[in-house]
Amino acid sequence: MVRLTKIYTKTGDDGTTGLATGQRVRKDDLRVEAYGTVDEANAAIGLAVIAADGGHGHATTEIAAILRLIQHDLFDLGADLATPITKDEQPGTRLRIVGTQTTRLEETIDKYNDTLKPLNSFVLPGGTPLAASLHLARTIVRRAERIGVTLHANEPETVSGEAIRYLNRLSDLLFVLSRVANDNGGKDVLWIPGKSRITSPSA
Repeated sequence: MVRLTKIYTKTGDDGTTGLATGQRVRKDDLRVEAYGTVDEANAAIGLAVIAADGGHGHATTEIAAILRLIQHDLFDLGADLATPITKDEQPGTRLRIVGTQTTRLEETIDKYNDTLKPLNSFVLPGGTPLAASLHLARTIVRRAERIGVTLHANEPETVSGEAIRYLNRLSDLLFVLSRVANDNGGKDVLWIPGKSRITSPSA
Protein backbone atom coordinates (compact mmCIF):
# COMPACT_ATOMS: atom_id res chain seq x y z
CA MET A 1 0.00 0.00 0.00
CA VAL A 2 1.28 3.45 -0.91
CA ARG A 3 1.51 5.91 1.97
CA LEU A 4 2.13 9.61 1.33
CA THR A 5 3.02 11.65 4.40
CA LYS A 6 5.00 14.54 2.91
CA ILE A 7 4.23 16.35 -0.35
CA TYR A 8 7.49 18.17 -0.93
CA THR A 9 10.91 16.63 -0.24
CA LYS A 10 13.32 19.08 -1.91
CA THR A 11 15.18 16.09 -3.37
CA GLY A 12 14.20 17.19 -6.87
CA ASP A 13 15.60 20.67 -6.54
CA ASP A 14 18.67 19.58 -8.51
CA GLY A 15 16.52 18.66 -11.50
CA THR A 16 16.43 14.93 -10.79
CA THR A 17 13.72 12.53 -9.69
CA GLY A 18 13.67 9.00 -8.35
CA LEU A 19 12.44 5.97 -10.26
CA ALA A 20 10.59 3.20 -8.43
CA THR A 21 13.92 1.42 -8.03
CA GLY A 22 15.44 4.39 -6.23
CA GLN A 23 17.65 5.30 -9.17
CA ARG A 24 17.97 9.05 -9.70
CA VAL A 25 17.49 10.39 -13.23
CA ARG A 26 16.99 13.81 -14.77
CA LYS A 27 13.40 15.04 -14.81
CA ASP A 28 13.56 15.32 -18.60
CA ASP A 29 14.67 11.69 -18.93
CA LEU A 30 12.67 9.86 -21.61
CA ARG A 31 11.34 7.37 -19.07
CA VAL A 32 10.07 10.18 -16.84
CA GLU A 33 8.54 11.83 -19.89
CA ALA A 34 6.75 8.56 -20.69
CA TYR A 35 5.14 7.96 -17.32
CA GLY A 36 4.56 11.68 -16.83
CA THR A 37 2.53 11.74 -20.04
CA VAL A 38 0.58 8.70 -18.84
CA ASP A 39 -0.23 10.74 -15.72
CA GLU A 40 -1.37 13.61 -17.94
CA ALA A 41 -3.62 11.22 -19.87
CA ASN A 42 -5.11 10.01 -16.60
CA ALA A 43 -5.95 13.58 -15.61
CA ALA A 44 -7.66 14.13 -18.96
CA ILE A 45 -9.66 10.94 -18.48
CA GLY A 46 -10.69 12.28 -15.08
CA LEU A 47 -12.29 15.23 -16.86
CA ALA A 48 -14.08 12.79 -19.16
CA VAL A 49 -15.41 10.92 -16.13
CA ILE A 50 -16.86 14.17 -14.79
CA ALA A 51 -18.45 14.87 -18.19
CA ALA A 52 -19.91 11.36 -18.25
CA ASP A 53 -21.29 11.71 -14.72
CA GLY A 54 -23.00 14.92 -15.81
CA GLY A 55 -24.63 13.26 -18.79
CA HIS A 56 -27.81 11.28 -19.09
CA GLY A 57 -28.57 7.77 -20.23
CA HIS A 58 -27.20 4.26 -19.91
CA ALA A 59 -24.32 4.85 -22.35
CA THR A 60 -22.74 7.65 -20.31
CA THR A 61 -23.06 5.58 -17.13
CA GLU A 62 -21.25 2.71 -18.82
CA ILE A 63 -18.55 5.02 -20.19
CA ALA A 64 -17.90 6.46 -16.72
CA ALA A 65 -17.46 2.97 -15.27
CA ILE A 66 -15.08 1.97 -18.07
CA LEU A 67 -13.00 5.11 -17.60
CA ARG A 68 -12.74 4.71 -13.83
CA LEU A 69 -11.27 1.23 -14.30
CA ILE A 70 -8.87 2.58 -16.92
CA GLN A 71 -7.66 5.20 -14.44
CA HIS A 72 -6.51 2.39 -12.16
CA ASP A 73 -4.82 0.71 -15.12
CA LEU A 74 -2.94 3.91 -15.89
CA PHE A 75 -1.48 4.03 -12.39
CA ASP A 76 -0.37 0.42 -12.95
CA LEU A 77 1.14 1.53 -16.26
CA GLY A 78 2.91 4.47 -14.66
CA ALA A 79 4.42 2.14 -12.05
CA ASP A 80 5.45 -0.23 -14.85
CA LEU A 81 7.25 2.47 -16.81
CA ALA A 82 8.83 3.90 -13.66
CA THR A 83 10.39 0.52 -12.88
CA PRO A 84 13.01 -0.58 -15.45
CA ILE A 85 12.93 -4.32 -16.09
CA THR A 86 16.08 -6.07 -14.86
CA LYS A 87 17.62 -9.28 -16.14
CA ASP A 88 17.00 -11.09 -12.86
CA GLU A 89 13.39 -9.90 -12.39
CA GLN A 90 11.08 -12.75 -11.51
CA PRO A 91 7.57 -12.79 -13.02
CA GLY A 92 4.98 -11.32 -10.68
CA THR A 93 7.45 -9.52 -8.42
CA ARG A 94 6.80 -6.11 -9.97
CA LEU A 95 3.58 -4.32 -10.89
CA ARG A 96 3.38 -4.67 -14.67
CA ILE A 97 0.64 -4.25 -17.25
CA VAL A 98 -0.48 -7.74 -18.20
CA GLY A 99 -2.08 -9.13 -21.35
CA THR A 100 -5.52 -9.51 -19.77
CA GLN A 101 -5.71 -5.74 -19.26
CA THR A 102 -5.00 -5.13 -22.94
CA THR A 103 -7.44 -7.87 -23.94
CA ARG A 104 -10.16 -6.22 -21.85
CA LEU A 105 -9.71 -3.04 -23.88
CA GLU A 106 -9.94 -4.97 -27.14
CA GLU A 107 -13.14 -6.68 -26.04
CA THR A 108 -14.66 -3.34 -25.05
CA ILE A 109 -13.68 -1.83 -28.41
CA ASP A 110 -15.37 -4.71 -30.25
CA LYS A 111 -18.50 -4.47 -28.10
CA TYR A 112 -19.12 -0.78 -28.80
CA ASN A 113 -17.72 -0.48 -32.31
CA ASP A 114 -20.37 -2.89 -33.60
CA THR A 115 -23.08 -0.36 -32.65
CA LEU A 116 -21.56 2.64 -34.41
CA LYS A 117 -22.64 4.34 -37.58
CA PRO A 118 -20.07 3.66 -40.37
CA LEU A 119 -17.63 6.50 -41.08
CA ASN A 120 -17.04 8.07 -44.49
CA SER A 121 -14.64 10.78 -43.26
CA PHE A 122 -12.35 11.59 -40.36
CA VAL A 123 -14.01 12.79 -37.16
CA LEU A 124 -13.27 16.25 -35.75
CA PRO A 125 -13.01 16.50 -31.95
CA GLY A 126 -16.38 17.82 -30.84
CA GLY A 127 -20.05 16.98 -30.66
CA THR A 128 -20.92 16.52 -27.01
CA PRO A 129 -18.71 17.73 -24.13
CA LEU A 130 -18.02 14.10 -23.21
CA ALA A 131 -16.94 13.23 -26.74
CA ALA A 132 -14.64 16.25 -26.92
CA SER A 133 -13.02 15.35 -23.60
CA LEU A 134 -12.49 11.78 -24.78
CA HIS A 135 -10.78 13.07 -27.92
CA LEU A 136 -8.46 15.18 -25.78
CA ALA A 137 -7.59 12.16 -23.66
CA ARG A 138 -7.06 10.09 -26.82
CA THR A 139 -4.49 12.50 -28.22
CA ILE A 140 -2.55 12.56 -24.95
CA VAL A 141 -2.55 8.76 -24.86
CA ARG A 142 -1.21 8.77 -28.42
CA ARG A 143 1.63 11.04 -27.30
CA ALA A 144 2.35 8.73 -24.37
CA GLU A 145 2.48 5.84 -26.84
CA ARG A 146 4.92 7.68 -29.13
CA ILE A 147 7.22 8.46 -26.22
CA GLY A 148 6.91 4.87 -24.99
CA VAL A 149 7.82 3.53 -28.42
CA THR A 150 10.97 5.67 -28.46
CA LEU A 151 11.87 4.56 -24.94
CA HIS A 152 11.31 0.92 -25.89
CA ALA A 153 13.51 1.34 -28.98
CA ASN A 154 16.28 2.83 -26.85
CA GLU A 155 15.95 0.36 -23.98
CA PRO A 156 14.16 -2.73 -25.34
CA GLU A 157 15.19 -4.96 -22.45
CA THR A 158 14.01 -2.59 -19.72
CA VAL A 159 10.59 -1.60 -21.07
CA SER A 160 7.49 -3.78 -21.20
CA GLY A 161 6.11 -4.26 -24.69
CA GLU A 162 2.70 -4.94 -23.14
CA ALA A 163 2.67 -1.42 -21.71
CA ILE A 164 3.07 -0.01 -25.21
CA ARG A 165 0.36 -2.28 -26.59
CA TYR A 166 -2.00 -1.18 -23.82
CA LEU A 167 -1.52 2.48 -24.77
CA ASN A 168 -2.21 1.70 -28.42
CA ARG A 169 -5.47 -0.10 -27.63
CA LEU A 170 -6.48 2.58 -25.14
CA SER A 171 -6.28 5.34 -27.74
CA ASP A 172 -8.46 3.23 -30.04
CA LEU A 173 -10.98 2.64 -27.26
CA LEU A 174 -11.19 6.34 -26.42
CA PHE A 175 -11.94 7.08 -30.06
CA VAL A 176 -14.72 4.49 -30.10
CA LEU A 177 -16.17 5.78 -26.82
CA SER A 178 -16.11 9.35 -28.18
CA ARG A 179 -18.39 8.18 -30.97
CA VAL A 180 -20.63 6.35 -28.50
CA ALA A 181 -20.86 9.62 -26.55
CA ASN A 182 -21.91 11.31 -29.80
CA ASP A 183 -25.13 9.32 -30.03
CA ASN A 184 -23.31 6.30 -31.51
CA GLY A 185 -21.82 8.49 -34.23
CA GLY A 186 -25.01 10.37 -35.02
CA LYS A 187 -23.59 13.63 -33.64
CA ASP A 188 -20.06 13.18 -34.96
CA VAL A 189 -18.54 16.26 -36.56
CA LEU A 190 -16.97 15.08 -39.81
CA TRP A 191 -13.98 16.59 -41.55
CA ILE A 192 -14.78 18.27 -44.88
CA PRO A 193 -11.53 18.51 -46.86
CA GLY A 194 -10.80 22.05 -48.06
CA LYS A 195 -13.91 23.49 -46.43
CA SER A 196 -12.27 26.84 -45.60
CA ARG A 197 -10.72 27.42 -49.03
CA ILE A 198 -11.79 30.55 -50.86
CA THR A 199 -12.06 30.12 -54.61
CA SER A 200 -11.44 33.25 -56.66
CA PRO A 201 -13.92 34.12 -59.47
CA SER A 202 -11.21 33.58 -62.06
CA ALA A 203 -10.22 30.20 -60.77
